[in-house]
Amino acid sequence: MPSGPLADANSSDAEDCRTCGGCCAYCADWPRFSLESEAELAAIPERYTDHSNGRMKWVGRRCAALSGTVGITATCLVYDVRPLVCRDCEPGDDACLTARRHHGLSAKAGILD
Repeated sequence: MPSGPLADANSSDAEDCRTCGGCCAYCADWPRFSLESEAELAAIPERYTDHSNGRMKWVGRRCAALSGTVGITATCLVYDVRPLVCRDCEPGDDACLTARRHHGLSAKAGILD
């Protein structure tokens, strides 16, 4: 269950999180592999991984698995098999809010500042 400022808001905030994408376009070093098993890493399609650097592949300034427009209609193409660092970023936690501020998004999912 999500924790942080957005968790106490209405239940649509967690769903809005999955359309934000701010954390997926924040920092190429952020989506690093850490505690995933070989099987978990193998489940992520190779076109989205950068195993030589131990992270998700980046295209430009965003994760290769991010589709759409940050803050508007973004979605993760590997959501069900995303790495642990992605799973650990929850709506409204410090990492989420840092990424949202980076993109000029408010703390409330789906609302631009």
